[in-house]
Amino acid sequence: MPMPIVDANYRFIAGYQEVNARVTQRQQAMTLYVTLIVGLLAAIVALRPAAGGRSAPVEWLILGFPAAAICFAFLNYKAERAITNLRTFLAALERLGDADKILPSYNADPRWSHDANKARRYHDYASGMLVAGGNIVGLGAAQAIHPERIAAAPAFFIVAAILAFISLAAVLLTPRWSYAPRAVTSSST
Repeated sequence: MPMPIVDANYRFIAGYQEVNARVTQRQQAMTLYVTLIVGLLAAIVALRPAAGGRSAPVEWLILGFPAAAICFAFLNYKAERAITNLRTFLAALERLGDADKILPSYNADPRWSHDANKARRYHDYASGMLVAGGNIVGLGAAQAIHPERIAAAPAFFIVAAILAFISLAAVLLTPRWSYAPRAVTSSST
C-alpha cells in the first residue's frame, strides 16, 4: 500500500506558519532583552550606597548588560537563519512546475524579497539601538552610581565595554544572513 504524500499546498502553509512562529520568537527575544536590561538597571540603582555605607559589589553585575546583549544577538541570529532556511524552502515550493513564472512569488522573486528585506532593516536598526542604548545606560549608570567600585576593579568595566561592543557588532551584522532568492538551476525545479 503506497504512503500518502503531503500536498505542496499543505507544506507551504506549514512552512509559513513556521516562519510566523520564528518572527514571533524574534520579537519575544527583543522583549526579553529589554526586560533583562531594565531589571539589571533597577538592581544597579537599588544597590547604590547609603550615606556613609559600603557599596555592593556591582562590578559583577555590570557584566550582565553585555551578557544579555550577547544572548540577544545569538537569539536574533538563530531566528534570522531559521527564517532564511524556511523562506528558501518556500521559494522551492513556489517554483514547483515553474509556477513562479506565471504567479507572483513572494519568496522566489527577488523584487519582493528585496523590498521585504529593506522594510525588515528597521527591526535590525531597533535591535542595534536597544543593544547600544542598553549597554550605554547600564554601564553609564554603574559608573555614575558606583564610581568607587568601578575605579577599584576597572577590568570588569573594560571587559563589559568590550563585550558590549562585540554584541553590538553581532547584532549589526545580522542582515548579512537575511533571505535572498537563489538562482534557479535546472536540477532545482
